[in-house]
Amino acid sequence: MDAMLTELSRACRLTRAAEDSDAVLGVTPRYVASPADAGEAGALMRVASGNDLAVVPRGLGTKLGWGTPPTRCDLVIDTSRLDKVVEHAAGDLITRVQAGVSLDRLAETAAGAHQQLSLDPPPGCPSTGTIGGVLATGVAGPRRWRYGTPRDLVIGLTLVRADGTIARSGGKVVKNVAGYDLGKLFAGSYGTLGLIVDAVMRLHPQPAAVSYAVTQRDDAQALSEAVAAVAGSELAATAIEVDRESRDGPVRIAVLLEGDPSGIAERSRLLAKLLGEGTRTGPEAPDWWGRSGPATAPGTTLVRFAFWAAALPRAFAAIDAAGHAAGVDPVITGSAATGVLYGLLGPEADPAAAAAFVSGVRAAIAAGELDAHLPGVPHQSLPPSQASAVVLTSPPEVRRSLDPWGPVPGLALMHAVKDQFDPGHIMAPGRFAGGI
Repeated sequence: MDAMLTELSRACRLTRAAEDSDAVLGVTPRYVASPADAGEAGALMRVASGNDLAVVPRGLGTKLGWGTPPTRCDLVIDTSRLDKVVEHAAGDLITRVQAGVSLDRLAETAAGAHQQLSLDPPPGCPSTGTIGGVLATGVAGPRRWRYGTPRDLVIGLTLVRADGTIARSGGKVVKNVAGYDLGKLFAGSYGTLGLIVDAVMRLHPQPAAVSYAVTQRDDAQALSEAVAAVAGSELAATAIEVDRESRDGPVRIAVLLEGDPSGIAERSRLLAKLLGEGTRTGPEAPDWWGRSGPATAPGTTLVRFAFWAAALPRAFAAIDAAGHAAGVDPVITGSAATGVLYGLLGPEADPAAAAAFVSGVRAAIAAGELDAHLPGVPHQSLPPSQASAVVLTSPPEVRRSLDPWGPVPGLALMHAVKDQFDPGHIMAPGRFAGGI
């Protein structure tokens, strides 16, 4: 046993030499450690910091292929032993869980009190994962329209900083807002600021009944008008999803309603009337809802487009123009009312064409084609564009051809935060935008 492995083993009993299967986007670490609590995790990070070991956290690994490869990786900290549901305060609608608890297990625990963690996977994302992984990547699926993203549902966090210091933020009840909100800062940070040990999450009651209204539109403008009508109505939709299989095909719309059975029946009737002729309603989601399964096949390129929801027709136009120019025709799906769409290119897509497609959309963003324009509202009074095209996962050839993150506003501030939390740059170096 080498000296470093011995030192790491003193900090955490379950430490071993890494294998090829432990690689992170092609970068193989030297060691893998599995701490059982915050104390062991802190001891590991103190050893790593003292010896300049680069650390990459890992849960179930379902999203370890997202982002960019680490510039170096010496130690993978596996959270599989951080698997305890520490507390479920059903009366307060909160739960405290360790980072390695799977979403499936948490769902089972919450269901015992007829409650749920209101997060579902976005298109192309496996339906399982851990709390730590969901927070680290900041992913959210269809129900984000009503419930928000992980940063909206985390109300407390325990983490280990790069120097091994254990820090806590937030509280155990929703009304507690004291302290610095590390939960929002760490959500979507890809493990580059510190190691998440446990989280206090907000829960919601399970709905007694659900109903889906499904219809379609022939063009993006008609789609946008339908989405805006539902979003602006008093029907309290939980999710408003769209899906299109090809440029020449119609855009399908599905709206999820949740509530009590009697209320659902009336709201479904009103929703069908709002969406018009051809709308069908029922308790089952359409088969394309969430686009899991084939979308997760190896070699798939998954791109997340974000924009102001009012720019939906222009988003489709930019995506279509870039796809036509590159010779690809991606499936487009996602949460249109929140301004988030996903483009899916299967393994058969040429990597150079996939990269050209993403570059084409980014060029449209840079030209202001996805900025918000509202009738009667002066352009200068609208918020600045937040549009982006981020490659979440792709074949290595695509990742080598372009920066998966693209231009990122506020990058200087993000680097400053990184320097404050991880001055030695040992936490997942290079995994996030701008080489963070």
